[in-house]
Parts: sequence; C-alpha cells; structure tokens
Amino acid sequence: MSITVLIVDDEENARNNIGEFLSGKGYEVLGAGTLDEARNFLQRGDGDVVLLDVQLPDGYGPNLLYDTAHMPFRPPIILITAYGDIEMAVDAMKNGAHDFLSKPIEFSQLEKSIQRACEIVSMRRELAHLREAEQRKTKFIVGKSKTMQAVVNQAHRAAEASVSILITGETGTGKEVLAHFIHQNGPRASKPFIAVNCAAIQNTVLESELFGYEAGAFTGAERRKPGLMEVADEGVLFLDEISSMPMDIQAKLLRAIEEKAFRRVGGTKLIHVDVQALAASNRDLPKMIADGQFREDLYYRLKVVDLHLPALRDRKADIPELVGFLVRHINSRLGMNVTNISPRAMQALMNYDWPGNIRELSNAIERALLFCDEDTIDLPHLPLDIVQ
Repeated sequence: MSITVLIVDDEENARNNIGEFLSGKGYEVLGAGTLDEARNFLQRGDGDVVLLDVQLPDGYGPNLLYDTAHMPFRPPIILITAYGDIEMAVDAMKNGAHDFLSKPIEFSQLEKSIQRACEIVSMRRELAHLREAEQRKTKFIVGKSKTMQAVVNQAHRAAEASVSILITGETGTGKEVLAHFIHQNGPRASKPFIAVNCAAIQNTVLESELFGYEAGAFTGAERRKPGLMEVADEGVLFLDEISSMPMDIQAKLLRAIEEKAFRRVGGTKLIHVDVQALAASNRDLPKMIADGQFREDLYYRLKVVDLHLPALRDRKADIPELVGFLVRHINSRLGMNVTNISPRAMQALMNYDWPGNIRELSNAIERALLFCDEDTIDLPHLPLDIVQ
C-alpha cells in the first residue's frame, strides 16, 4: 500500500532529515513550510498522514485539526511538540490528533507512530472499497440466456484465479460492469479497482497517468505523482478501450505486466506492483494486429481468459429481468415509485434491436420514468424510435 506523508515544518533541514528517513522506509514524502501550503496539499487530496509542527510562520499548527475535521477521509495528524507543550498536545489529541512526538524526534518512535497511522488509513481504504463493492453487487444482471450464463460462469472461475482477462463486446454491452463483477468475486475484492479509459486520455499524457512521474520530469511536473498502476497495487487495473492505446505505450505496459515493475516518467527507481490486468475493447483486435495497429504479444498477454459479451439483440430473453432491475434502480435514484410496465410497452422493448445495447435500454427506462405520472410505464413514455 502506497502511503504519502506530508511533513509540515518551517525548518527546511528538519523536513529534509525526516523526509530522507521516511523515503528510505518506502513512504512517499511531501513537504510544506506553512499552514497555507499544508492546506493546499490536503485540499488536493495529497497527504495520507500528516507530521505537523506546532509553531509555524503563518499560524498555530494544531489549527489544522479544525481545517480537516470535515474531511471524509481525515488524515491522521501527528504533532511535533517542543518541551513544555505536553498539555497542549494532550488537548490536541482530544480534538482529533493521532499522536504527538517530542523534539528532538527519535526515528524509531516516529516509525512506530506512522505505522499505527497507516493502519488507520488502510482500514479506511478497505472499508471504502467494501462499500463500493456492495453498491456494485446490485448492478449486474445475469439473465436467463445460456450465452450470458456461460460468460458469467467463466468470469467466476477467471476471477478466482486472478489472471489477466480480455473482455470484448459492442459498445454498451456492460464490459466495465463485468470487470467490476470479476473484481468483486476474486481474491482482490477488498483492494482497489482502478479504471483507465484509454480513449479518453490524450496520448501525450497517458504514459504519465499510467506510470506516474517524478518532480521535474517535464514542464509543470512540480512534484512526484504516483501512476494509476501504482494506485492499483494489490488490486485490479481495468484498461477500457485498450485498442486506443498507442503502440509505444503498449510496449511499456506489456513489460510492466510481465515484470510486475515499471519506472515513473523521469525516474530511475523500479516500482514493484502486483495488479490483475483486465482489458476491454469494442474493436476487432486480431484485425488491428494484422494491420499493425496493436501488439500481438500484448494481446496474448492480456488474453489469458477472453470473455465476449453478447449484444442485447442476441439475448432478448433477458430484457424483462433487465427492465425490472433498471426500474428499481432508477426509482431509488430519482425518488420515484413506478412499479409496473404495460404488456404493450414491454412488447415494444422486446421488438426493438437495441443498437446501443444495455446502455440504450437504461436511458430509455430513465426517460420513461421521467415522463410517467402513474405507477405504470406505457407506450407514450418510451422514445419514439422504440415505439415505431
């Protein structure tokens, strides 16, 4: 688990000495010389644990306890106190401080205090992942079709083995939903699920997004930033629209997956990670390989297990179950109470070919609920192209 320690101290030598010790122990380190700098870091979400001096040029250090009280993931704050500040430190702990250390700091005590703080951070992260996983459980419908049942059975077995998986299917068939399902049903369920939409990130920044960068690696890189592959350590990295990834980054991704290690942009240190790679594409990857647009070695590295999601037009028997789920889910989100659908409206849904697949069906049901003033969806509530 990657932990960032924010050191807030106006003495540069103190920041450097403590930072060097913590970096040697594997922690990411950030430094701030004032309260304002510390607040800026925390507002950006930087700093899992805070090491905080009491007297700072622009204010009283423990005031940061009040600034962070509203944060959903309040970082554990360890106070650095001078002789005679013990009463103040005890009072600060009543207001939420995690611990206090007296100057001069003994590194053995510092390490133990930060380890205890890391246990809190780890617990919060795991609870957040579990909450997200519980929410995702309700978003997957298997249906009655034999094709879909076979896909889910294969997904279960692949999830338990924690192998690389390639998910294919048309746009809107639920590839990311299936990826979440695999994550939830595998040994990494309590660990991160990090999704990367390769098509939505500019090619020039995709490498730094995936692998991170060191301070000074390029113009604007003022501080070190962990990449998404590093954030996904011990969990699942989902590469959506993998076909959009440039060839040079495909080569670096292949090496990172095979070696379970990579270097940040501008860095020399190997970062070791353990991630399960899931990839998705709505394009014909074998044809792209033949055309020289996708690496064959990466294709087979990702395709330890391949899962193909059928189009909705090929699994129409599942539409009633999908409609029931979507009505319940959208009802809850919009605060509505639609409980039924007329036979003629259901027949219209069954007759339509759904070029946009489940995503289009979801939009149609949401539109129907918005225009439904009764408890039953009927033909007038559906989009015209479906009715016709």
